[in-house]
Amino acid sequence: MTDASTPAGHATLRPVVLRVAGLNIAYFSIEIAVALAIGSLALIADSLDFLEDAALNLLIFAGIGWSLRNRARLGMALAGILLLPALATAYAALEKVSDMAPPAPLPLTLAGLGALGVNLVCAMMLARHREGGGSLTRAAYLSARNDAFANLAIIGAGLVTALTLSPWPDLVAAAGIAVLNADSAVDILKAARAEWRAAHPVA
Repeated sequence: MTDASTPAGHATLRPVVLRVAGLNIAYFSIEIAVALAIGSLALIADSLDFLEDAALNLLIFAGIGWSLRNRARLGMALAGILLLPALATAYAALEKVSDMAPPAPLPLTLAGLGALGVNLVCAMMLARHREGGGSLTRAAYLSARNDAFANLAIIGAGLVTALTLSPWPDLVAAAGIAVLNADSAVDILKAARAEWRAAHPVA
């Protein structure tokens, strides 16, 4: 495993997070189009995750090589960024209550499969750096890993929707995505606080 806290690790990590950001931006544009076309709250939440992941990795690209103190500050900011899709999903859920039509199950399932493939690739790219770079690389890895779990929920929601023609599987999957984002934000905040304490040792 490459230590992302060293100059050699920085050189190795930079192109990785840039490629991950590019993949996330590309799939965001696909998934949001499908989400809006079929009215899927789960896909809207997941597409926002892709946009958030792109921003996350671009910020990490900018923050590589910063001091421990500044990395801790950026890590705390990234924890806040991870909460944004959860808040957006909650707002979209309130809007969805007025229109409880189920999304088309086949596009929902296929979009979830595509998202799973992208996130698994991103998680594998980031896995070898997840421990060496503190809260920043941990943020990127956790986000990609949790998104893969969310994609499995979307695929399941598509299959259950096909059987039941109910809007609830989509809503439940969207709620699960919001919970995963909140849990990741807590983990990243803990890592950032540990870095902050390390940068400010008690005399």
